Amino acid sequence: MKIGIAADHGGYEMKQKMYILLGARGHQVVDFGNSFYDREDDYPDFAIPLARAVADGIVERGVLLCASGIGASIAANKVDGVRAAVCHDDFSARQGVEDDDMNILCLGGLTTGVAVAWNCVKTFLAAKFSRGERHLRRLAKVSAIRSAATIDEGAPTITMNNGSSLQFERNGQTGR
Repeated sequence: MKIGIAADHGGYEMKQKMYILLGARGHQVVDFGNSFYDREDDYPDFAIPLARAVADGIVERGVLLCASGIGASIAANKVDGVRAAVCHDDFSARQGVEDDDMNILCLGGLTTGVAVAWNCVKTFLAAKFSRGERHLRRLAKVSAIRSAATIDEGAPTITMNNGSSLQFERNGQTGR
């Protein structure tokens, strides 16, 4: 499988280890940086190129690291077509793909041990999206939120599968 990998300084050391382990497993690994340790670097500089590569199909999946995995996850999820999440266990890494079509696994280089991270990576890469009706429906609802036009007044309404409407609040006011 063609895998993209990226990390800032907080995940750099673990990225280097994951890169070697992935290569040893026969994966083609594309490194989106950082290519050296720089304690002043910023995770969006590496998260966004990796996320774009995943969204564009240049790589099949991505492994993204920062100190906690959270900042990198937030940045990656700004790219349309990306479903990135921080995982700390095999169940989440598997279910994230099977149920939510997760395509970027985010890890904390300072919060997750190498053995646990490697197990998460292996599980993430082995998992397949189920394409179950309920999971497709949920992803469509998430996509509808992202693709909805910006609302200047009020809040968006989403029609649920049971015909009811879900209204979101914006600035403490319920949408119409």
